[in-house]
Amino acid sequence: MTKNKQLSFLDRYLTLWIFVAMIIGIGIGFFFPSQNNSEKSEVFNLPLALGLIIMMYPPLAKVKYETIKEVFKNIKVLALSLFLNWIVGPILMFVLAITLLKDLPHYMVGLIIIGLARCIAMVIVWIELAHGNREYAAGLIAMNSVFQVLFFSLYSFIFLSFLPSQLGIQVTNISVDMLEIAKTVAIYLGIPFFLGFSSRYLLIKVKGLDWFNSSYIPTISPLTLIALLFTIIYMFSLKGDMVMALPLDVIRIALPMVIYFSLMFVISYFMAKKFGAKQDEVTAIAFTATGNNFELAIAVCIGVFGINSGEAFAGVIGPLIEVPALILLVKLADYWNKSWK
Repeated sequence: MTKNKQLSFLDRYLTLWIFVAMIIGIGIGFFFPSQNNSEKSEVFNLPLALGLIIMMYPPLAKVKYETIKEVFKNIKVLALSLFLNWIVGPILMFVLAITLLKDLPHYMVGLIIIGLARCIAMVIVWIELAHGNREYAAGLIAMNSVFQVLFFSLYSFIFLSFLPSQLGIQVTNISVDMLEIAKTVAIYLGIPFFLGFSSRYLLIKVKGLDWFNSSYIPTISPLTLIALLFTIIYMFSLKGDMVMALPLDVIRIALPMVIYFSLMFVISYFMAKKFGAKQDEVTAIAFTATGNNFELAIAVCIGVFGINSGEAFAGVIGPLIEVPALILLVKLADYWNKSWK
């Protein structure tokens, strides 16, 4: 049985830290307005690139890539997880985005990108809090990591270009460069994926698994939050003139995300039970399918559309909504798990 775990001080108040970072960024932008008003930023903006890569590194170093073989033992459940993550999730977010944000195309595109970035990071915390199978989740996360490296650019073409054109949706004033997305994914997911994978195996080989888990992982874990907050401050420092519009924009972006988290979790949980997964595996499948990789979504939105873009703004609102939503879903999962014992 998974040992009950409490959120760390940093993770417990993540929503608060994000709010504080937004306020600091807006304050900087208001009192020291930036001279850079361009809509695009270079993908190789060094400080920002380092921040985003550092943000992605710890989750990818934590993934136990060797556990992928465990997931393959139950082909039926594995197929369900892939179906939920790479068919149901992206389609559900796409439908919500074009339905609720069609009049705000930049936010709509940002939301679609969030739906394409499948969870590989903080989902482990939610799974442990809900007494799910951590090792099984690690295998699913490893699969998501590989799929994102290989297929994110293809999915971007399907959901940002092909499907909108087939549905007659005109995304005005937005140019989606698939080559630019591929380059951004290679930088912001490919580099930390390589660093996480290689450092895990090299350090375990040299220092041992116990040292890696007890010393190295706790040391690097806070880097994700620190880098995320740095990115938020940097982005919002360019948005001091949006202070009055910010609350309404947040609500518009939050509504489809709340609906997404609720529907995705319920659908995933009950489908996993129907497919015969064990109770702790059901929890792992449901949270893995429900969460999103906001680090990658933010990186892609900034790299492709620019720091000042509505797409990037939608991406940075993501974790602000996800944290309280998934904390509530942890309580729901715990209740359901106890009810079905």
